[in-house]
Amino acid sequence: MIIRIVKMTFDPEKVNDFLKVFEESKNKIRNFEGCTHLDLLQDIDHKNIYFTYSHWHSPEHLHNYRYSELFISTWAKTKNLFSGKPEAWSLTIASKN
Repeated sequence: MIIRIVKMTFDPEKVNDFLKVFEESKNKIRNFEGCTHLDLLQDIDHKNIYFTYSHWHSPEHLHNYRYSELFISTWAKTKNLFSGKPEAWSLTIASKN
């Protein structure tokens, strides 16, 4: 399993535009082959910073999503709303308690 975390900092005046884009695409992303989980998180202290937190069956599934028309079109709408450079991490679980 791959855990993908993407940090996005938005222009505060464009947060509602982002939330609309996310609302329109979240179910399509959740139903994309290989995606098993998707959450949108908001920073407690900085209301214009959001994170997507998703689970993918494999690196190949994540790769297929990142090169899909769904990702390309969603990212095109989202990237124009940023006030900072996005950051992304692809992770695996190193240890379970």
